[in-house]
Amino acid sequence: MDRKQEVLRQLRETGSYVSGQQLCETLGVSRTAVWKIIKKLKEDGYPIEAVTNKGYRLLSVEGKDLFNKEELERRLQTRWAGRPLIFSEETGSTNADIFRLSEQDYPQGTLAVTSKQTAGKGRRGRTWISPPDVNVYMSILLRPDFKPETAPMLTLVMALAVHRACEELYGKGAGDAEPCRFGIKWPNDIVVSARDGSWRKICGILTEMRMEEKEIRDIVIGIGINVNQAEFPEEIRETAGSLALALGHPVSRADLTAEVWKYFEEYYEVFEQARSLSPLREDYERALVNRGKKVRVLDPESPYEGVALGINEEGELLVKPDDGSEVRQVGTGEVSVRGVMGYV
Repeated sequence: MDRKQEVLRQLRETGSYVSGQQLCETLGVSRTAVWKIIKKLKEDGYPIEAVTNKGYRLLSVEGKDLFNKEELERRLQTRWAGRPLIFSEETGSTNADIFRLSEQDYPQGTLAVTSKQTAGKGRRGRTWISPPDVNVYMSILLRPDFKPETAPMLTLVMALAVHRACEELYGKGAGDAEPCRFGIKWPNDIVVSARDGSWRKICGILTEMRMEEKEIRDIVIGIGINVNQAEFPEEIRETAGSLALALGHPVSRADLTAEVWKYFEEYYEVFEQARSLSPLREDYERALVNRGKKVRVLDPESPYEGVALGINEEGELLVKPDDGSEVRQVGTGEVSVRGVMGYV
């Protein structure tokens, strides 16, 4: 029995005061042990009132960004994605954590979540800036039974899940007076536009794969979402954003996390059966902010400009070059694509 979870359960279900003696008897521990559990819950952000001769009472948590193992597990609606869930207040890299857990034979769906990374990674070896206690950093373990060349498409599946979660929670019709617009900048950047302003990146995704005898040993998909971050370093200030800045108020990281994995599980199972993006292509293209826009393909050998048409079933971006030549397919691991007038 997780004693902290049991105390929370009793406080929630009772809705009133629970005596220290009752908690002692339920948990089979001393008064001192109960006091330490209550102290830790308060440190985690739970507003708990203690009154002599009455006991402990959980006050309203509405509007609080409670982000811990208890809150995450309480919200998860999945069958396998995020089970088990490994939460840490701080870690080096959740991708590295998942690879270590994979070595210990943890199952597909194992999820590592943290509030702070000290060695976060982005694409092409870049550092992912990870301030504490405002954002979400997490990675999932997958052991798929398909060909290695299929793996890069998982990044787009993950992007689609994050986009859908943001749309459902904070998009048009989700309750905000001035809803935000969300999109995907090919292949895997989630972007937001507030009040018809410029697009800003709020999420990055990094997929890493290990091989064994020409077959997939394991895959880790890591995502970092800027949730309640208010300030950004000068070098990314023009392109980076957060949900809180776009919406004008902080949001629950636990709610967002649970929603992301609900949709990832749904989309992954569709993708796994098809072994291609064919059944998800229409949804992805609907979210694709590059579609129909001028882009610059930063091919190191021969950069060019053209119009992005959409994606094919392998997740490659289809670009019609300005020089009138045939449509080209741009692979996710080959080159970078930028908007001609800016980031998107």
